[in-house]
Amino acid sequence: MSTPLFDPPALEAGALRVTPLGGLGEVGRNMAVYEFGGKLLIVDCGVLFPEEHQPGVDLILPDMSSLKGRLDDIVAVVLTHGHEDHIGAVPYLLRMRQDIPIYGSKLTLALVTAKLKEHRITPKTIVVRENERAQVGPFDLEFIAVNHSIPDALAIGIRTEAGLVLHTGDFKMDQLPLDGRLTDLRAFARLGEEGIDLFLPDSTNADVPGFTPTEADIGPVIEQVMAKTPGRVIVASFSSHVHRVQQVVDAAHANGRRVALLGRSMVRNMTIAQELGYLNIPAGALVDYKKSHDIPNDEIVYMSTGSQGEPMAVLSRMVNAEHAIEPGDGDTVILASSLIPGNENAVYRVIDGLTKLGANVVHKANARVHVSGHAAAGELLYCYNILQPKNVLPVHGEYRHLTANALLAQKSGIPASRTLIAENGTVVDLKDGDVKVSGQIDIGFIYVDGSSVGTITDADLKDRRVLGEEGFVSVIVVVDKKTGAIVSGPEIHARGIAEDDRVFDKVKPKIVKALEEAAEKGVRDNHALKQAVRRAIGSWVSRSLRRRPMIVPVIIET
Repeated sequence: MSTPLFDPPALEAGALRVTPLGGLGEVGRNMAVYEFGGKLLIVDCGVLFPEEHQPGVDLILPDMSSLKGRLDDIVAVVLTHGHEDHIGAVPYLLRMRQDIPIYGSKLTLALVTAKLKEHRITPKTIVVRENERAQVGPFDLEFIAVNHSIPDALAIGIRTEAGLVLHTGDFKMDQLPLDGRLTDLRAFARLGEEGIDLFLPDSTNADVPGFTPTEADIGPVIEQVMAKTPGRVIVASFSSHVHRVQQVVDAAHANGRRVALLGRSMVRNMTIAQELGYLNIPAGALVDYKKSHDIPNDEIVYMSTGSQGEPMAVLSRMVNAEHAIEPGDGDTVILASSLIPGNENAVYRVIDGLTKLGANVVHKANARVHVSGHAAAGELLYCYNILQPKNVLPVHGEYRHLTANALLAQKSGIPASRTLIAENGTVVDLKDGDVKVSGQIDIGFIYVDGSSVGTITDADLKDRRVLGEEGFVSVIVVVDKKTGAIVSGPEIHARGIAEDDRVFDKVKPKIVKALEEAAEKGVRDNHALKQAVRRAIGSWVSRSLRRRPMIVPVIIET
């Protein structure tokens, strides 16, 4: 059940306000706004990827409408790491005000700068590293190293006169990270000794018991799969998963194979990672895709996008025979990623399609080819025991994840009254060590559809679903403007309905009768006549054909 909407009062002097604009009740579009002393600090600004019931949508943005009147109050955007669900909406924020400073690690800023270049925006960026501090308006920021499935991730300590907040971003506690960069528990402990007034932890794996396996377990499995494959190997993963690409490159090199990168975002991100030293490619290990066709099948590995079944990504195009590479007998496809909630059906369709083509499909369910980048319950308990925060606001996850995280906090001794389960738009105020919900603002879905941003509505999506699932029927009638008498028609055309158009001959008399009755009553309004036609054919189609198509009446007046 959604929290009733109520406007928050003006922020009290000396209080800190936190308003999540995305990332709660969903896995994606992470964005939180901190307010103190009349100034705003934004932590992350990501996108959510559409589900099947949102046809035609490319991306879903956080609802930033509450910021429109306060753009000059924004002192900075701080990015915890370079995944799309944390940086993907930055271009749309900067369209509103381009000179907002962006703080982040070297790799994170390189990825977001490349993205902004495509939008013809040159950002003002400030590179920060772990163990550094920065004063940004009234916010004293401390950056802490955390381990995740992308290098250079940071947790953010936020100090104001209201107290100390720790916002983890995405993190886990991999004890054998590929880059040797551990989650800095010593810094966590130091902040815990100082006293954390509010803790905002990653909740994605809060309902998973134990500890997240180490990334180092993946490489040997991928290497063994490659060794057993007589043909081509195709590995699909997120385009920003530098560690996974590194393991694929290393496994390929060990098996005498070369790697070709597929997908624009994959090529862009890995080029950046290599140039900055986060991705180490042995000499000759990488080959341009255009030249890969000359390499024998048992000597090539393709690293592609599409692990979530996205219809326009490389892997889906392979399944649909819309790509030059057609997996078949002797080939192995490795899905080296987790399932984002909502994408299950699309991924299973891709797996079925690849299997039907004859390829061997290796995925998380039948081999350890993926480990999560998020802390499981055991790691989160360690955090609670080390930090001993006064208050907890779980973030980044669906409702069951947030609830599981809150229960972990309570098991570690934090009172239930101090563990808040919020949703997007919940306004939380911190003052004198206490937190309270001060409001609930209306947060909607902002859809990106091609070049259109925010103009597509839920009603439009409902129409698209009807068109896709139930079909389309148009009814054209010419009527006399003065008398309302039918001059021509009704003429009926249907699309997406299996029955022949002649089946609609049975309903034409009902449409004629409805219009004649309207004419007798003196109805001449075009909209009212359309409604009469819609009611007549709609009830008949529902009863006779068991369908609910989109019905478009066209009344032409002469």
